[in-house]
Amino acid sequence: MNLFRKSITFLLIGMAFFSCDKKETVFSDPLITNRDTTVNPGEDFFSYANNGWFKKNPILSTDSSNGIMRTINDTINSQIKSICENSAKEESAAKGSNKQKIGDFYASGMDTIAIEKAGLSPLNTEIKKINEIRDISGLVNTMAHLQTVGAESGFTFYVSQDDKISTKYALFFGQGGLGMKQRDYYLDQDKRNIEIRSAYLSHLKTMMRAMGDEESVAVKNAATIMKLETELAKSSRKLEALRDPLANYNKMSVEKFNTITPDIDWKKVLPVLGIAKADSVIVGQPEFFKALNKTIKTYTIEEWKTYLRWNLVSTYAPYLTKAIEKENFKFYATTLNGVASQKPRWKRVVEQTDVSLGELIGQVYVADYMPKGVKEKLLEIGNNIRDVFASHIKKLDWMSEATKQKALYKLSKMVMKLGYPDKWKDMSGLSINRNSYCSNVMSANIWDYKFMINKYGKPVDRNEWVMQPQTYNAYYNPSNNEIVIPACNIIVPGYEGRMPDDAILYGIIGGSFFGHEITHGFDDQGSQYDEKGNLNNWWTAEDLKKFKAKTQFIVNQYNKFSVLGKHVNGDATQGENIADLGGVIMGYEAFEKTAQFKNKEKISGLTPDQRYFLAYAYSWMINRRDESKINQIMTDVHSPEQFRINGPLSNVPEFHKAFNVKKGDKMYQPDSLRVVIW
Repeated sequence: MNLFRKSITFLLIGMAFFSCDKKETVFSDPLITNRDTTVNPGEDFFSYANNGWFKKNPILSTDSSNGIMRTINDTINSQIKSICENSAKEESAAKGSNKQKIGDFYASGMDTIAIEKAGLSPLNTEIKKINEIRDISGLVNTMAHLQTVGAESGFTFYVSQDDKISTKYALFFGQGGLGMKQRDYYLDQDKRNIEIRSAYLSHLKTMMRAMGDEESVAVKNAATIMKLETELAKSSRKLEALRDPLANYNKMSVEKFNTITPDIDWKKVLPVLGIAKADSVIVGQPEFFKALNKTIKTYTIEEWKTYLRWNLVSTYAPYLTKAIEKENFKFYATTLNGVASQKPRWKRVVEQTDVSLGELIGQVYVADYMPKGVKEKLLEIGNNIRDVFASHIKKLDWMSEATKQKALYKLSKMVMKLGYPDKWKDMSGLSINRNSYCSNVMSANIWDYKFMINKYGKPVDRNEWVMQPQTYNAYYNPSNNEIVIPACNIIVPGYEGRMPDDAILYGIIGGSFFGHEITHGFDDQGSQYDEKGNLNNWWTAEDLKKFKAKTQFIVNQYNKFSVLGKHVNGDATQGENIADLGGVIMGYEAFEKTAQFKNKEKISGLTPDQRYFLAYAYSWMINRRDESKINQIMTDVHSPEQFRINGPLSNVPEFHKAFNVKKGDKMYQPDSLRVVIW
């Protein structure tokens, strides 16, 4: 999902939960074995709960992190691998069938001989279009065309629900075109970012050489790309500024858009994007397009052609020759995230097959790997969490009765999509063969683009999923006022063959899933949308003032957290931090209603409270490389995982009591400083 697409708030990682049948086997409780009891839980609960596992499971050279996310994804990837390999063996599968497409896509990715032989030829048609550019009109039209083949250049464009009219689709234009994706990499003057810019310049030169440039030409072209992208970065908004849905909603006529960019005629560009006619567009960052208009004249056509060729090759680098793929990995994985070596090829191809053909794989996955009763169990937990949230709203001492009723109404209308979609997308129009891996990826990208474009002018499909049942994640979509939680693999690592106790189900699924996603409907962004998914203020002026004061407390709290000298951006991460806090509280209160809690049942020597909070910590058991932590702080609206545990729990009195957190401990928060929102 494009960074600047406004609609959906992702959990970042989701959580699978159980296998069905209990077996009489020796059980080693992960909540016990994962701990590091040399750490005081009141000082650092993240380390106390998880360091035992981290010590036994160092980060692999092929990964930027290790933990529960990678463990579950390894299981999912192994299952998808079986689907891919079984499909690839059936060379007689009917042309156009799901098996044929999955099998041929996977086989083309594994055929490294054909990939090396092809070189850059799969991109020849697009490179020819770039080389034929003669003027500004041709330049902008080619930028637009590249959007349709998955190679975003210069700006972003997409079709999504109108924030203020959720029953209609709208056209969105936003900032983009940065090879390093985030403006601060180009502009921040700290030592690490200066070093990264130097590494990026070297990367650009090496890639230009791989594309056929002589050494001197490659050096010149790399410098040109760097300067051009830096210009785009200067007019790009910061990560936190992109979180304001009103400030990034600038609806205007196409004629008005033309006045912002007098050298770009959007009436001529729109047909290239696949839009025959449009009366209005939504421009996220008008100042960016003013700067883009200036930049297309500042740099020569030849310089822009160099940038577009680079952008195209960089987009498809993972599917090209070994030399290009390795250089792409060296910068984006090693330099930015500290990953030393690539994953085995089968893993890379399996993951890409899932990205490109996830809808087809999902159908097989649900049939072969998802136990019965998944939707029902998810719905049970989800409804329990929603009831708790409603109870919280009713008891709020800072919200007026009028606003409470509107909040309760929005909550009652929140849709929960669970497990897998009731209707799968029709991908019969996508053609896949064994000839070219890169071409197959591009064909899938083109299909995705056409699927998106074809929505324009049609009724909004509120049944659509933008995530697959085998995807380890979840999301809240404010435009539909819905939460979506895929089935995934239905496993909590360490509990295979047995049903986890309620403390685990509610700590993980209740807190990190349902509680988190439901709270997104009432975070700094989601709270601006009404029950129908429209950007519409349903608050009284006084209540909104009080709400913003409360959210500022969490911003201030997270601004104090730092990793390797780099502070968390409390403004950019506040939505996820609010959701984490709401999630852990709602999950806990729903757990209080279970027999395990009421009976004060101890398991493995742990009280119900202790098990719940350890389970919540288990849901974020992720250890990252230093480079990955810094990259996350700079580019991600999610806080580093240690603060997704220590941050919210420091505000929960029940946690303090369960682990005897005392004044003087780092995680101790006096009542006056505890963040309480929902």
